[in-house]
Amino acid sequence: MSDMDHLLTPAQKRAKKKEDKQAAMLEEMGVAPRKPTKVKRTRKPMSPEQKAAAVARLAAAREKKNLGKTPNCHPDVAALDDTHPLSYNKTKAILKDWRDKLRAMRDQKDSKDTNARREYQVAEAYVKNLAIYIKDGIYLDHKYGANREGTMNIISIVNAFNPDGSIKRTLGMFYPDLDQVWTVELAAEYK
Repeated sequence: MSDMDHLLTPAQKRAKKKEDKQAAMLEEMGVAPRKPTKVKRTRKPMSPEQKAAAVARLAAAREKKNLGKTPNCHPDVAALDDTHPLSYNKTKAILKDWRDKLRAMRDQKDSKDTNARREYQVAEAYVKNLAIYIKDGIYLDHKYGANREGTMNIISIVNAFNPDGSIKRTLGMFYPDLDQVWTVELAAEYK
């Protein structure tokens, strides 16, 4: 018995006791305990030609692996250029960061402080909206960016008309026929 036997679990103590009994029995019989022999197999060295061929095969396999691999997202999202603020790669990175933030603020979910709870809910909604955007191509949030610094604009695709035939306009909406956002100044100018 060694000084550390008190740290062993009951199963480990039984296994140690069994090993000790077997070793004592073999010693009593005069048989030396057999050492387990492990054969270490060495690789045959490759010739320079074989190495070059293996390198070429590996490079071709790596190229095939990534060839034609499309991201798992909506085609509209995949079609965006990498410089676009809502491109697949940028959105994926932002989503990963926000998921980490959400995990870090998990204790705020049931906080008594309303601001902390609101902060958690905003982060949770942003993560869900980013995931939906990647999957469906529909951006549901009115903010975008790594820190939600950008604001989305509403665009009028089809004009609605008043009974007198004039176009209905809403403040803050972008109108392609004007090529700008409808503001209070524009409303005063057009009336």
